[in-house]
Amino acid sequence: MTLFLTSSHCIPDADRAILNPANGLVDKLRENLPDHPHCLFVCSNPDSAEKTDWIAHETADIFAEAGMPFSGLDVLDGRTADKAAELVAKSQFIVLCGGHVPTQNAFFQKIGLRRLLWDYQGAVMGISAGTMNAADVVYAQPELPGESIDLHYERFLPGLGLTEVMLLPHYQKERHTLLDGKRLYEDITYADSMGHTFYAMPDGSWLFQKDGKAEIRGGAYCIRNGQIQCIAHAGDVTYVR
Repeated sequence: MTLFLTSSHCIPDADRAILNPANGLVDKLRENLPDHPHCLFVCSNPDSAEKTDWIAHETADIFAEAGMPFSGLDVLDGRTADKAAELVAKSQFIVLCGGHVPTQNAFFQKIGLRRLLWDYQGAVMGISAGTMNAADVVYAQPELPGESIDLHYERFLPGLGLTEVMLLPHYQKERHTLLDGKRLYEDITYADSMGHTFYAMPDGSWLFQKDGKAEIRGGAYCIRNGQIQCIAHAGDVTYVR
């Protein structure tokens, strides 16, 4: 399996959605995807059919514009959950949508997606929440109001087991976020990093994993045991596993 785990796969703040070539993403996709792959687009919310369809077809359009058209496109959500095994087996490229991490994680667990991907030989691209849920253990960083103070909110969840690396997307946007009267990173995430290692990435950075070797391409920060350290800048390739 080949992994492309992105913070965002598109150029930030562009007038329209375009694949972001930063840090070699487009080149690596071209090198590793088969010609005209059959794509499976996996939702973040199984009950948001209209939104999922729109994003799925937008994704197909931006890949076609980048010279990597799909031969076919299937959507895995609440409508097709009973066909999950068939859809995974049929695909050569799987895209894990962005959204709310716990909502997507619950859907993945319900359909047994981790088991279905156990010996998957294609390529997988994660986007934001999809990237986070690709990990063996997922850090579900609180996001919505009330989540950081909810004693029943689960911050660590079983993921897809595609990588050991726990990634946090959109660092350039989220680093100054206030949630429930607390600083998202300094007051919440740093404390949650005790005994864990997180890698925070700005948009444009991404993780490439193939043959068991994982590297972050672009800028990144390592958060471990309550401390943060910049470990890479744009253009860098940093091995993390």
